[in-house]
Amino acid sequence: MPAITPDHYTTVLTIAGSDGSGGAGIQADLKTFAALECYGLSIVTGITAQNTRGVHSSVALSSAFVTEQFETLADDIEIHAIKIGMVPSAATVQAIAAALRSHLPIPVILDTVLKSSGGMELVPADAKSSIVKELFPLATLVTPNLPEAAELAGLDNVPESKNDIEKTAETLRANKAAAVLIKGGHMEGDLCEDYLLSEKGGEWISSPRVPTKNTHGTGCTLSSAIAAYIAKGFDLDEAVRKGRLFTVEALKAGSQFLLGKGAGPLHHFYRWWD
Repeated sequence: MPAITPDHYTTVLTIAGSDGSGGAGIQADLKTFAALECYGLSIVTGITAQNTRGVHSSVALSSAFVTEQFETLADDIEIHAIKIGMVPSAATVQAIAAALRSHLPIPVILDTVLKSSGGMELVPADAKSSIVKELFPLATLVTPNLPEAAELAGLDNVPESKNDIEKTAETLRANKAAAVLIKGGHMEGDLCEDYLLSEKGGEWISSPRVPTKNTHGTGCTLSSAIAAYIAKGFDLDEAVRKGRLFTVEALKAGSQFLLGKGAGPLHHFYRWWD
């Protein structure tokens, strides 16, 4: 018999916090990677006690241990793309930035998780400024929601008009991010509209808003899906569009299920379950 040459996995690494309820954080990232036929790797930055009703508390892991996790993986496994989520300290931001610089070029999707959906602060003030200074220049794409975009841009109020959102994206991109996707899930209306700004210019991307309370982990899922598509070789624009489509379909499928007493998760494996 002829020898069988084994194939290689397409790998995506998530650097984020753990969500024991499985809807967001590393758990949502790994589900997304698997659903999009990528092999998920993970580095835990912090552990949360949370459920569908919110985050009760969180514990940050040491920056030294985050570095050790990264170096151990990178020493053995080729990484095709990286998604960064919750980074709970300035020291951890700096550790991740140092690790990325030593292993570039790897595409990086930076999801600027600052608060839980219930409003609990997950990132201290000094870490927020470090994220902009240290991680923006290393990111292929930064994906803040509207409140995060306002905070990172130093605005007093969340932008509401399309013109203000476009200006906010320009402010964020001026901090050396290659591209910015401001997620419009907090906007009112029947459409969910996101604004992508890159070296090619700006573009609004819209889709019908999914009527569901099961939105826990939407941002994590979108950024992870974009990272997966980039790892698979799609360019940024196409990865964003395909990532949005996957997220919308996962929202639709998740609306048909119940989990817990609060905001339930998306259904990441809608393509595979009956």
